[in-house]
Amino acid sequence: MNEQWQEVGDRVYVRRHESFDLNVGLVVGDGHCLVVDTRMSHREAADLIEAIRRITSSPWTVVNTHSHFDHFFGNALFRPAEIWGHVRCVEEIELYGEQQRANVTGFLPPERREEVEEVEIVPPDHTFATGATLDIGGRAVRLRHFGLGHSSNDVVTQVPDAGVVFVGDLVEEGAPPAFGDSYPLDWPATTAAMLAELPDQVIVPGHGAVVGRTFVESQRADLVASAELARRAHVEGLRDLIGRFPYPEDVTRKLIERAFLQLDGLPG
Repeated sequence: MNEQWQEVGDRVYVRRHESFDLNVGLVVGDGHCLVVDTRMSHREAADLIEAIRRITSSPWTVVNTHSHFDHFFGNALFRPAEIWGHVRCVEEIELYGEQQRANVTGFLPPERREEVEEVEIVPPDHTFATGATLDIGGRAVRLRHFGLGHSSNDVVTQVPDAGVVFVGDLVEEGAPPAFGDSYPLDWPATTAAMLAELPDQVIVPGHGAVVGRTFVESQRADLVASAELARRAHVEGLRDLIGRFPYPEDVTRKLIERAFLQLDGLPG
């Protein structure tokens, strides 16, 4: 594993990994640093720690952008540091962490299953509902939750003095948004609220290349169109509408499944 850090702002770094095309963030302050997400296993976390130590020897705080395995299964290796997440991130990890482990071991190649089986599932131990501000070695880093979207607990991490924001899987580059346990009817408004409040020009998605605001606005437009098509499909049926969605059919069907759950008022 030889992925390199990319400095996208003053002492703000992104490491994009071949595994799941996942981005991890690093914010370096005076004598302290912030790690945004911890990868999908202890082994991948150990590789990440080695890479962090090539940048800084400072102690760290961790933020989990949301409660999906590829973003938090490495948490245990970063203790006893503070691990921050949305309050529902903790709830969902406690409810579904072991189910996620079982799902992952089901699709990984056999040689990687042991890697997931050995993971100690550790949820965040510091939580917030709407917002929090962290002091990272004299740098203010703001955590925000703008609403339902890719998950129930998406955290946006803003580094105002660098003009950089880590948005987790609210934005994805290089692949369609993932709708597995999402809220497609709410997602457009959540993204709009984020864009309206945060002026930052450098936006780091959970997966893929670093993007700018134009990319996020375009992806939001697709989400708006998809939400409206899903509402129509709920009334009219899918056959004549499914081809109008901006995503491949398998992605669209998952989007529709999630939207129908919302429209029917059923639990996700």
